[in-house]
Amino acid sequence: MTSPFPAPLISLTWTDHVTGAEGYLVVDRLVRGVSSGGLRMRKGCTLAEVAGLARGMTMKEALHFDAEDTQARYIPLGGAKGGIDCDPRDPAAYGVLVRFLRAVRPYVESVWTTGEDLGLSQDLVDRAAAEAGLVSTVQAVFPLLDDEEGARRRLADAFAVTVDGLGLDELVGGCGVAESVLAALDRAGVAHAGTRVSLQGFGTMGGATARFLSRAGLAVVAIADVKGTIADPSGLDVEALLAARDAHGAVDRGALRKGEEKLPADAWLAADAEVLVPAAVSYAVDAVNQASVRARWVVEAANMPVLPEAETLLAARGITVLPDVVVNSGTNAWWWWTLFGDVEADAEEAFGHTRRAMRALVGQVLDRAAADGCTPRAAAHALAADRLPVMAERFGWYR
Repeated sequence: MTSPFPAPLISLTWTDHVTGAEGYLVVDRLVRGVSSGGLRMRKGCTLAEVAGLARGMTMKEALHFDAEDTQARYIPLGGAKGGIDCDPRDPAAYGVLVRFLRAVRPYVESVWTTGEDLGLSQDLVDRAAAEAGLVSTVQAVFPLLDDEEGARRRLADAFAVTVDGLGLDELVGGCGVAESVLAALDRAGVAHAGTRVSLQGFGTMGGATARFLSRAGLAVVAIADVKGTIADPSGLDVEALLAARDAHGAVDRGALRKGEEKLPADAWLAADAEVLVPAAVSYAVDAVNQASVRARWVVEAANMPVLPEAETLLAARGITVLPDVVVNSGTNAWWWWTLFGDVEADAEEAFGHTRRAMRALVGQVLDRAAADGCTPRAAAHALAADRLPVMAERFGWYR
């Protein structure tokens, strides 16, 4: 039997002639000739990391494919990912980004749709893409649209929407993560009020997740950023901390209020909380530090934050890991729902669609895990493997 997850179609390494920094592009597969996956920038990024993320994007796309929904305009794409081994705070980083995008421009124009990821904002990616001569970071998908002009206008309008000071594009991913948490709590019969949450990362995904969970009645008791952990067992003032962030998600410690403590960077992991949300870097929870986890659920808002051996040990202790391919898939899906016209440039419509889709997907994954006696990650992989052959038969792909 042919594996539903064959080797990547494209895997390349680029070396910057100015700084020596390396960048990577992996196209795991194409569906209808196109793939989808963001571009990250962090010191230490590797080709293996990018390949794993690209495979994850293949599964995220497949998990949002509903063969029975004949009304949906968005048809999932293939999976891909880009990465640059460079500190985004380095003064030379922007130049590296522009030169990388210029080098991979033919792929962006034809097969790879991309956007912000760890270390990069969408505004920065868009500005660098324009300087690199690109029309759009998602221009490869334009030939699949019935009305390209209307679709591009709808997406631009959606990116212009703000809700209480934050952009809709920043909020929708956190909405999906929060709904994943709430779906798990509801399934277990755990009340939202009084449930405590600890997050690693307070950038785009972490900040939005904290807002939605706080507004749902949960207490965010710890938040970690690059400066350390901020904690308050009675619940942090999430809105005040959001207002005190810099562009990289670091909180101004001068804005902390009475009762908000400054703790070491790894204190978020051992926080006395029911829900742990790693929303920053990959490989954050390993076989050693997982022993500090006291939560009942670990919800992967970041990509690949829990190493496989750590997940095995957590499962043995009765701790459920909700996987990234489910939890943080809402951001990618929202882009395409909007571009293809399944949702309009409206916050409430976007949030409603995201909540329904994420709650349904979390339910399907947990049902499959219960039926198969496996982890939610294994269940998500099984569901994606079931859907990929249907997608291949209906739309075709290139491996």
